Amino acid sequence: MSEFAPRYDHVILGGGVAADAAARALREAAPEASILLLSADPHSPVHRPALSKDLWHGESADPDSQDLRTAAETGAEVRTGTLVTELMPRSHTVVTARGTVIHYGTALLATGSSARRLPGVDDERVTCLRTVGDYRHLRALATEGARIVVVGGGYIGSEAAAALTRTGAQVTLAHPGRRLLEHMLPASIAAHVEEVYAARGITLVPGFCLAGIESGPELVLRSGAGEELRADAVLLGLGAELNISLAAHAGLDLEGGAVVVDRFLRTSAPDVFAAGDVALFDDPLLGWRHVEHVDHAQASGAVAGRNMAGAQEPYEHTPMFYSDLFDDGYEAVGRLDTSLTLREVWNPKGTAAVVHYLDGNTVEGVLLWNTWDQVPAAREIIAASQEGTLDLAALDGMITPG
Repeated sequence: MSEFAPRYDHVILGGGVAADAAARALREAAPEASILLLSADPHSPVHRPALSKDLWHGESADPDSQDLRTAAETGAEVRTGTLVTELMPRSHTVVTARGTVIHYGTALLATGSSARRLPGVDDERVTCLRTVGDYRHLRALATEGARIVVVGGGYIGSEAAAALTRTGAQVTLAHPGRRLLEHMLPASIAAHVEEVYAARGITLVPGFCLAGIESGPELVLRSGAGEELRADAVLLGLGAELNISLAAHAGLDLEGGAVVVDRFLRTSAPDVFAAGDVALFDDPLLGWRHVEHVDHAQASGAVAGRNMAGAQEPYEHTPMFYSDLFDDGYEAVGRLDTSLTLREVWNPKGTAAVVHYLDGNTVEGVLLWNTWDQVPAAREIIAASQEGTLDLAALDGMITPG
């Protein structure tokens, strides 16, 4: 190891929203500190939710419009297209794929997640939607009249299918469930979503469990039951896998495939923190969990950044998440799991709802369907429920839908 290896006060591993938030918090807390951000992605950090939302129906389709300007606004040195292959806590160093050794005072793991792909499929017409590169490639595939099959009925699949209808493509959404988003939305809302999707020209194919894709003049998707779908392009929305290889090889404590952190977002290694998707943290309302949404990325990245600079700030945030599905939208807090007991409260027009997800007498999650500015109230309900002070008889009137 060269004695001339560069040294930075703080090294951030990752190029997403959590990494950007950490860099901003660090610069504010430590104006003179040297900060290095290393990202395997060739593009600088962007507001990633826009890749399946605003860029398809907003003012600009150019992903550069979502650039977070991390380097310009924080003064951090940002190296994109740089894969880090080793994190060595004992020597306080990281090593890149090109063999560059870098010393750090503190390090942050903000490596996020990667889209889950289908093994054995290597065709440029089959893609995912996770990065700026993915977005640009999907835009190129989504030509007028192109037959695009979106596989997966979850968060990304449902958003991407809605987005693709704006390109003039013929969109099919194939998913393994009986109804779209049935794992998280009550039957009343899931049925409405399906009606809206069908009215917008999306062909829904429920009960489709993808077994393989055959390449040829056209793509042939086959299910485990022998069904076939034909497409010009395929978007896989099969979920994500946490990028924890650096943490695992460094010997950090892992549980359930995520990096265990304490209340200050410190890992088991001295001076190494974790934030965003990869962090398994103790949610003050819901206990140990990892969260793959932008609100958590921003909040945990900021707290980690301040703590890297010497603060002792506990991470006490219960994240929210949101989605827009054509003219409908929602915000939510906690666990949206339809295996729980659901209590729905609707407005008189039947256009907005508040759904409580209960495990016995405990509220585990709140869905705010077409209901806005009520996330703090939803958190208060969950907190009161956890503390045993919630009057369940009064639950239905605590948040007005709409």
